[in-house]
Amino acid sequence: MPVLKVKRILLTLIGLLSSCLVVYASTEIDSLLKELDKTIADRKLYTSIKEQKIDDIKKVLTTQSSLDEQFHLHKKIIEEYQSFICDSALVYIDRNIAIAKVLKNDIYLAESKLKLAFVLSLSGLFTQAREVFDRIEYHKLPQYLKALYCWDYIRYNENLLKYTDNPTYEHIYVKENQRYRDSLMHMLGKDTDMYLKEKSFKLKGEGAYAESAQILTALFKQEEPGSHSYGMSAMALSMINRALKNTDLEVMYLLLAAITDVKLAVKENESLLTLAIHLHKNGDVNRAYNYIQASLEDANFYNSRFRNAVISRTQPIIEATYLAKIEEQKKNLRLYALTLSVFVIILIFTLYFLYKQVKIVSRARKNLKQINTQLISVNQKLDEANLIRERYIGYYINQCAVYLDKLDDYRKQVNRKIKAGQIDDLQKLTSSTRTLEKDAQELYEHFDSTFFEVYPNFVEEFNALLREEERYQLKKDQLNTELRIFALIRLGITDVNQIAIFLRYSIQTIYNYKSKVKGKVLADSDNFEDKVKKIGGFEAK
Repeated sequence: MPVLKVKRILLTLIGLLSSCLVVYASTEIDSLLKELDKTIADRKLYTSIKEQKIDDIKKVLTTQSSLDEQFHLHKKIIEEYQSFICDSALVYIDRNIAIAKVLKNDIYLAESKLKLAFVLSLSGLFTQAREVFDRIEYHKLPQYLKALYCWDYIRYNENLLKYTDNPTYEHIYVKENQRYRDSLMHMLGKDTDMYLKEKSFKLKGEGAYAESAQILTALFKQEEPGSHSYGMSAMALSMINRALKNTDLEVMYLLLAAITDVKLAVKENESLLTLAIHLHKNGDVNRAYNYIQASLEDANFYNSRFRNAVISRTQPIIEATYLAKIEEQKKNLRLYALTLSVFVIILIFTLYFLYKQVKIVSRARKNLKQINTQLISVNQKLDEANLIRERYIGYYINQCAVYLDKLDDYRKQVNRKIKAGQIDDLQKLTSSTRTLEKDAQELYEHFDSTFFEVYPNFVEEFNALLREEERYQLKKDQLNTELRIFALIRLGITDVNQIAIFLRYSIQTIYNYKSKVKGKVLADSDNFEDKVKKIGGFEAK
């Protein structure tokens, strides 16, 4: 198969893989941004963890008397400090240089000087770093230190390129890096990770971004998440995806690098600054401001002149945008507050008006309810009055007719007695009260039967108002004198004189009967008559 065809297939596969990764990245960015925000908020915790780790190594160092052991422990401390506090790293590098001279160990000395040049370039002391590089006799170095020399010099040039930011010198540094990278790759095994990384950087420099991304992606998968090399690989992948214009992947890897750097307390980092610049360009001003402030704090903590210089080019722009946004938000807030105040005032007047209307309606409803209650009560009384009228008018019309007939019979009998001269019989007839008592008894019986037609449960409801031992036990549809008095009261006849005339008793006797009954009630004898008046009342319709 021709090489060109294989290359096309490979590029197609890389493109498909990138597309899949873009889809994944877009769903991850929001969660990663939230994680980074939380991680930055906890920076003091991660810094204290880093300091504790260094203190633990220092404690071990105090127990070592061997210079050789001290040298190796210093190396561990330098590894921790070189991306944490450059001044402290330089102190322990100087100590190792002194130990190397005492031990007369040229390897230790060369190794320490290379570390010195590397840390100086990280801190922005490029002149001093160049002097250290120049004093190292490259041709006398063993192979692995020559490789380290080239690697350190490449990083030195990269930092110098970012620091100067001058197109005039850019091609010089790029060309010099190409030369050192070729030398480094020549010394490395082609299967080593360092060789592959440098190859990917070389391909990137030549514009072969897809091939470079393929190598870096494969290497990234081998890195242990949370390690310093993981963060560096993520940063490299972010840069290559920027060249490929895969924005989502660029940001995703940039976030992974930033989260890793913050958790490892890497104060000399590029990820937060790069992320702040990207977010600023894309309108996320708040996060851009927060991230560049954190990046500036890290640079000051590390004491990196180089990083401060790079940040100073961007930080004022982001800060100005942030302040402009804050000012705009204040203006909007004042406008919203004014608008809200107007609405609140309108709302207050509206609520007051509604409150007044509700009170008017409530009062009207209350009055209407009272009127309805009164109407219902009046209707009930009218219904009762109509029923009583119907029953008793019919009853008394009938009684009047009966008594007219009796009176006529009595007249005829008296007339016959007079004509027959039966004076003694006439005297006996008129002096006897038997007929009157019989008529009165019939009157009361008819009254009782008519009353029970209107109030069939009168006796039961009346008894319910009395104590149990005082309740009346009467024949069906029959009242005694006491109940007849209160039956008349229930019919609306409250005049004691009328009651006395109807029942043919004296007024005092009626009062005595009423008092006697009131002595039998359960409670509240003062309202007893009112309760009697409600017995058998019509329910509200």
